[in-house]
Amino acid sequence: MKRNYFSVLIASFTLLLCMTQISFATDGYFSLGYGTKSKGMAGAGVAMYSNSLIGGNPAGNVFLGKEFSIGLGVFSPMREYTISGNPTGAPYFGLTPGTVKSDKPVFFIPSIGGNWMINKTSAFGFSIYGNGGMNTSYPTKTFNDPRAPVTSPTGINLSQLFSDITYSLKLGENNSVGISAIIAYQMFEANGLQAFMGMTSNPAKLTNNGTDNSFGYGVKIGYLGKISDKLSLGAKYQSRIYMSEFKEYAGLFAEKGDFDIPSNWTVGLAYKLTNKLTLAFDVKQIMYAKVKSVSNPLSNVNPLGADNGSGFGWKNMMIYKLGMEYASGNDWVWRAGYSYGTQPIPGSQMMFNILAPGVSQNHVAAGFTRNLNSKVKAVNLSLMYSPANTVAGPNNMDPAQNIELKMSQFELELGISF
Repeated sequence: MKRNYFSVLIASFTLLLCMTQISFATDGYFSLGYGTKSKGMAGAGVAMYSNSLIGGNPAGNVFLGKEFSIGLGVFSPMREYTISGNPTGAPYFGLTPGTVKSDKPVFFIPSIGGNWMINKTSAFGFSIYGNGGMNTSYPTKTFNDPRAPVTSPTGINLSQLFSDITYSLKLGENNSVGISAIIAYQMFEANGLQAFMGMTSNPAKLTNNGTDNSFGYGVKIGYLGKISDKLSLGAKYQSRIYMSEFKEYAGLFAEKGDFDIPSNWTVGLAYKLTNKLTLAFDVKQIMYAKVKSVSNPLSNVNPLGADNGSGFGWKNMMIYKLGMEYASGNDWVWRAGYSYGTQPIPGSQMMFNILAPGVSQNHVAAGFTRNLNSKVKAVNLSLMYSPANTVAGPNNMDPAQNIELKMSQFELELGISF
């Protein structure tokens, strides 16, 4: 009876995971980390197998043993834009001066993962988690145009969900490799963009077409090894995720609605300073510039939706993460971390990024694990805060105006391991 109840719980949680809107931004529009333990270290720990279960380094799973984990995060991003300067008037595209804050400040982010040993040297695992996303919902006609029937609110909702199927293998006692097949799912919706009808190759597929879906696939490979008794090295590479097109928004995204998920890599070290204290340092790069719908600049030369159509102008992003884990004894493990990322949004690309103000760069995090001697192996908690960050620049389509984008973030996540 208890086993059946547990199976129903797992099935219900998985259904919730697949139905939840997962809309957030930290490392650009990627998650700061994956799994409660990793988030407690601001995403650091690619060289620590304990952080590998949910969306982590696939090489680490073989050291986990049998484990099952679920998590639920509460994420709160605060997004706003400020327009200063009066519009010039035709033929320029001016915006109404003032500050507007986005609605929808709270989102729930579930995750789930499991790992089983095949034999002493190999393991099989799976995880389902939110990779990233972006949401804005401004209660105004942001891009107002008297020539077009502009609707309110203005904004977008992009949600990305990943499912990893992982195989990991030991190479001797101190080294391992792993590979994950990734199945990805995206949802997207845009509203209030009628003012761009004259800049698109397909006006009927630009805006207000409801929620569209996209599916795709990719692969992730990883390595984990001990350099010495105290120092470990970890690395992972995730390929570009090739997604089906958003057909209902073929007039918005370049290449007729294409919105692939960019490749990224992470390399890190973990150093056991004492028997209780471990320090971790990771370097990560996300290749936003390889995806045209994300990286192409907004211009009047290439219409929205065209093969080389205008986009958001994002650059590649380098992220540096420093984390620590301290096992204090008495079944308590404490974590903390700091993450800094270079700015993916240049000041010359403010206009369109009102929709996607992923300008956060600094994140601080903390968390803990309370190990239990019961069927519930451990309770994990993480807390993340990203202080307000701003990026400002001229209105691409009206030189008399300046646009400032601002964002801050907060996340609290609870995880349970079985």
